[in-house]
Amino acid sequence: MSNLPVFEMFYSLQGEGKNVGMAAYFIRLAGCNVGCSFCDEKKAWQTSNSKQMSIESIIKEIKKTNAQNVIITGGEPTMYDLTELTKEIHDLGIKTFIETSGVNEITGYWDWITLSPKQNAFPLESSLIKADEIKVVIAKEEDFLFAERMKQRKTDLSATQKSNISFYLQPEYSQMHKILPSIVEYIQQNPNWRLSLQMHKMINVK
Repeated sequence: MSNLPVFEMFYSLQGEGKNVGMAAYFIRLAGCNVGCSFCDEKKAWQTSNSKQMSIESIIKEIKKTNAQNVIITGGEPTMYDLTELTKEIHDLGIKTFIETSGVNEITGYWDWITLSPKQNAFPLESSLIKADEIKVVIAKEEDFLFAERMKQRKTDLSATQKSNISFYLQPEYSQMHKILPSIVEYIQQNPNWRLSLQMHKMINVK
């Protein structure tokens, strides 16, 4: 079995997007080829901050919990081939979720793909097609234009692929109180969007 650079693993609640409030085991992989300025996990950008773990060891840690869902995030988790890991997780009867910017090809077996596109590194068309939800971080007024661009591109690409896609606007946490009124007003005027908040930060859980 191959190794993966694991920054941290923990059992918590999903705090964002459509699956908010869901119990999940998080695997945060190290390494990132995007590097967003507002990233709240910059320590995970460098693989030197990680521990090389075998897939067998990762599975053993998951088994210590009663998790029914595993979320793989980063960093940018699509830097790695996740086929073997996600197959092993599925073999346990556990659902797999990924959070990605979509800049790399998505490998693996997934029950849910959250795509959070970034303006400094546009997602691949293949990633947009596969995504079950689009979640755009809003820090300033200009970000709404980017969000609409991503929504339109996803809609165009997925016309014959997937339906019932969820589109979320999420305030950048350090700017939340400043930008949130604008997001609320925008969603009221554009009701195909929904609001995503980082619930885990609000209730002070990992």
